[in-house]
Amino acid sequence: MRSSSSLKQEFLKKWIMGLQRCTSSNKNMSILERKKAIKLSADLAMAAARNGRTSWSRAVIANASRESDKRLLAEKILQGQESEILLKKVSTMSVTRNRRIRSKKILKRSRRASSRSVTQKVLASSIAKRLVQKRTHILKSLVPGGEFMDEISLIEETLDYIAYLRAQVDVMRCIATAPQLMKLN
Repeated sequence: MRSSSSLKQEFLKKWIMGLQRCTSSNKNMSILERKKAIKLSADLAMAAARNGRTSWSRAVIANASRESDKRLLAEKILQGQESEILLKKVSTMSVTRNRRIRSKKILKRSRRASSRSVTQKVLASSIAKRLVQKRTHILKSLVPGGEFMDEISLIEETLDYIAYLRAQVDVMRCIATAPQLMKLN
């Protein structure tokens, strides 16, 4: 993985570019529209800094490209970064996701149909298994695209996603404290 400073620089460069493209296209934004544009451009800049090499970055791009107004902004931010290739990767992902969901549903139905005798040992292991499944489900809901990953991929993607979120927060903190530092000088 890249160093933290190069990660932050890449994110900041793409985020500023996204904000410029967003504000240049629509000068008369409401506060709510500005808030959404800032968040969307930050998320897309974070995903673009990863170049679509991870599932979470492709999921962020896919979520942004589903709605027409967000898709235009996504194309503007990803412009010059082979946006068509990234968007094609994202569109092919949805086909395989639907197949996985169907097979999971079939497995769940077959598990329900079979009945087993419950012993103390089996009960304890099933409780532990349910607890792990519940926490895994929560983690899958937090990571973009996580609901379609196996457990090992989920952990790897989560670690990468956390690193990028931390870089995003650090950059935003620096930007937020910059006006205060200017007043002190």
